[in-house]
Amino acid sequence: MALTSKISEYDNRWPDMFNSEKAHLEGVFGAKAIEIHHVGSTAVPGLAAKPEIDVLVVVSDHGNEAGIDQAMSSFGYIRGTNLSDGHHFYRRDVGGIRTHKVHVCLTKHWQISRMLGFRDLLRQDDDLRQKYQTLKLELESTNKHGIGEYLAQKAPFIDAVIGPPPTAK
Repeated sequence: MALTSKISEYDNRWPDMFNSEKAHLEGVFGAKAIEIHHVGSTAVPGLAAKPEIDVLVVVSDHGNEAGIDQAMSSFGYIRGTNLSDGHHFYRRDVGGIRTHKVHVCLTKHWQISRMLGFRDLLRQDDDLRQKYQTLKLELESTNKHGIGEYLAQKAPFIDAVIGPPPTAK
């Protein structure tokens, strides 16, 4: 089973793709959006990644979910299962290929510091970035069961770098 996208070399267009999406999301979330960040591997210059723009929207509240879902749908997003309490998830696929993922987290949600912290460490540490890239490429080449397997096999590396999530302690 394939991943949602094939890992490719870093693309200098990814930051511009994020900025374009950020403008749309500012319109969707309005004053609820406290911060909007480019996260995930496409946010790390020089790191090979699945070409899927990961966005973190930090919000003051999750009110008017139906309205937000409808607005996100107008931009081609599908609401996924909540990843945890206070952490909503949207995805956009174009032609059967995943292009964007949006994580919407309530302010002070534990996942915010994990996403930003891991991204920042990868941006700062060439050795860590290379080790992570090597792991990702190896996991892609041996993947048999799709994205769930890939994410589960990356988790121990991420947890070793930034610590386990609160629910895993």
